[in-house]
Amino acid sequence: METKENISALQEFNHQTIPTKSVSVNGIDFTYRSFGKKEGIPVIFLQHFTGNMDNWDPEVTNAIAAQHPVVLFNNKGVGSSKGITPDNVPAMAQDAVDFIHALGYDKVNLLGFSLGGFIAQHIAAHQPELVHKLILAGTGSIGGKAIAQLESHLEKAFVDGPDRVLINLFFSKTPSSIKAGEAFLGRLAERQHDRDLPSSQETIGNQARAIIQYGLETDKDSKQLRSINQPALIVNGSEDVMVDSINSYIMLQNIPNAKLVLWSDSGHGALFQYGADFANEVNNFLLN
Repeated sequence: METKENISALQEFNHQTIPTKSVSVNGIDFTYRSFGKKEGIPVIFLQHFTGNMDNWDPEVTNAIAAQHPVVLFNNKGVGSSKGITPDNVPAMAQDAVDFIHALGYDKVNLLGFSLGGFIAQHIAAHQPELVHKLILAGTGSIGGKAIAQLESHLEKAFVDGPDRVLINLFFSKTPSSIKAGEAFLGRLAERQHDRDLPSSQETIGNQARAIIQYGLETDKDSKQLRSINQPALIVNGSEDVMVDSINSYIMLQNIPNAKLVLWSDSGHGALFQYGADFANEVNNFLLN
């Protein structure tokens, strides 16, 4: 079994070169890539709807890895990981917790983007002893505004064809934001070898059901948010069309120890449009 000692021995690699490994989690192989600093509390990256390890921006991951251990992984059934993806957030969260334990960690930082942020909130609230600090990007709480309107968001994203979906979903319609989106797509292609597998239609369908259910649920008095006592860094763009930007402010109002960063002229993928600044915010947040 992989351990935190032999994982961190690979710190000389970066996002573009780190080999993909696998670890057995309850008898199912999960794929992951770990790189960065040898010592310290690792940052576990929790990915967005449909995304795999290759959908993380190397500008972000490498900058964070310069100061912290970084772990990218595919949750159950996602990308090259085996098994069947659950159709609800609590089960996805438990799979992520089991993966973290399988690597030998008992304390981690969580960086959750979009769907990954739903999962991160659940873990922080229900497994508080595991989470040191929390970064929530382009995400929202249970029953958040427009989260359940996933199908409508996707229909609009495909209007310019499949090659423009991420730009339409993650970036604003301004020339500057679109230019940043095109640069982002270029960075995603920098890893030349050992590329990840796309998620199956079954996985995408189950993730969609989990997101819609999460958006339709209610959490009276924001009980889950108010139970998150770990320090939280919340970030988003000013025009998030996937998870309305107001959701970030609602999380700020209800998480007891939180900071909010909003970037102008940006959307759901503001953490990639402003990758260097986002990584700097994360590194300062984790080090202080």
